[in-house]
Amino acid sequence: MNTSLESCDVIVVGAGLAGLTAAAEVADAGRSVVLLDQEPEQSLGGQAFWSLGGLFFVDSPEQRRMGIKDSRDLAMQDWLGSAQFDRDEDRWPRAWAEAYVDFAAGEKRAWLREMGHRTFPVVGWAERGDGRAEGHGNSVPRFHITWGTGPGVVEPFERRCREHAAAGRLRFGFRHQVDDLVVEGGAVVGVRGTLLEPSSIRRGQASSRVAVGEFELRAQAVIVTSGGIGGNHDLVRKTWPARLGTPPKTMVAGVPAHVDGRMLGITEAAGARVINPDRMWHYVEGIRNWDPIWDNHGIRILPGPSSLWLDATGKRLPAPYFPGFDTLGTLAHLRTTGYDYSWFVLTQKIIEKEFALSGSEQNPDLTGKDVKLLLSRVKSGAPGPVEAFKQHGADFVVADTLTELVRGMNEIADDDAPRIEEPSLRSLVEARDREIDNEFTKDAQVTAIRGARTYRGDKLIRVATPHKLLDPKAGPLIAVRLNVLTRKTLGGLETDLDGRCLTASGEPLPGLYAAGEVNGFGGGGMMGYNALEGTFLGGCLFSGRVAGRAAARAV
Repeated sequence: MNTSLESCDVIVVGAGLAGLTAAAEVADAGRSVVLLDQEPEQSLGGQAFWSLGGLFFVDSPEQRRMGIKDSRDLAMQDWLGSAQFDRDEDRWPRAWAEAYVDFAAGEKRAWLREMGHRTFPVVGWAERGDGRAEGHGNSVPRFHITWGTGPGVVEPFERRCREHAAAGRLRFGFRHQVDDLVVEGGAVVGVRGTLLEPSSIRRGQASSRVAVGEFELRAQAVIVTSGGIGGNHDLVRKTWPARLGTPPKTMVAGVPAHVDGRMLGITEAAGARVINPDRMWHYVEGIRNWDPIWDNHGIRILPGPSSLWLDATGKRLPAPYFPGFDTLGTLAHLRTTGYDYSWFVLTQKIIEKEFALSGSEQNPDLTGKDVKLLLSRVKSGAPGPVEAFKQHGADFVVADTLTELVRGMNEIADDDAPRIEEPSLRSLVEARDREIDNEFTKDAQVTAIRGARTYRGDKLIRVATPHKLLDPKAGPLIAVRLNVLTRKTLGGLETDLDGRCLTASGEPLPGLYAAGEVNGFGGGGMMGYNALEGTFLGGCLFSGRVAGRAAARAV
């Protein structure tokens, strides 16, 4: 048997954002910690690195400067209206939700700023909701984009871990694939697994699983921070809930292949309990990356509210399923159509102001902290990455006339789908355009567009001036084929408010903790059925901090 590492106080399994946070907190407390990951060092930071870096803050100075009145009570109302907790198993998820909202309304921002974290001054309004005050969605903008995007979120925690490594309190174990948790006397006392061959792949690419040895490592506590299942489409389909319809036959991957969910089964086999595995978060605005990093790489469009949304047959989606409003409600509706894709129909004027792309690599201005490049967003023309997708993306159709647009849409439609009929689409577009002539309207989407522009952040950089889609001055016309894009696991390992994994009897499993997506970002699913956005990274930070501090105290 080979082993490259000595025993320690705490083992952290998974070197994503939750793992980095937990490991840094353990080492801050003076304990020795080993941080293991099956991927090579160049993938340090996990999925957080690829993110836009959005964080959920409540009543922040940035919100107040934008004229937003937010409060802990309003945020809790939105959270509970979205989560819709309705199961006996929701005891700990609900407790985590309340603790997290307190954190987001309290010390979260100051804690991050002390480490050098900064945010973009205009607060985004993500997941605008289902149209009910007591229902799903954010009543106000709360999406704070990190200056530096995902890498800017990762950097303070990577820096802390590397400083601890230099001081000898932390050791990294890359290419260490954990296959089992070691349980003795009813307690978790370590891990064992496979040493994988070194890998020089680029971050995000699939690394080999060629074994070169084995290892076993002992510790007084193990923290599992191994992420979700979004890269394992077979597992996504297996756990797909009936309330969201049938699982798609084809999806694009919003995360790399190593987000495989294997540690969920390994941890469950050791005695921990998995709850709410049917709760998940996948997007319906996925586009195939024309310059992919991983296999089947999909990018999400973060849309403003103005694009006309059609199903694969050409029918307009009903209210409140407008772009950027109700992710899972829209997904459930589209799964009733029998097809795996839908369409945006829009104009050049809309794409220039309303299309943003998820991913740090798709936002070089924010990621690179390039003020000059950032200022180019307010000039005419779409942002560079968006324009590149418009020119090269397989899901984009650009045309000067509606006739040409329909022809292009039918060329990239699935063979078994009905053809888009020009007379039907023209009738829809013209009916919508007539509603633009007055400031008042019966069209709920046009009302929503005008309402969004009363928030100056949306008016400034996010929502186009209402206009007719067939106005030649707003053209050309654009259609985008939208695919289901896998992303987040909302359920997972059940944990108490110290991050301790619980058994089926509800008792803590001694020595075992969890944090991040593998425990539903807290408790086994603190978001319930729906996310408010900006909560995934924040959930990793909060649960990683809690588990790291609790494990350090316990040893």
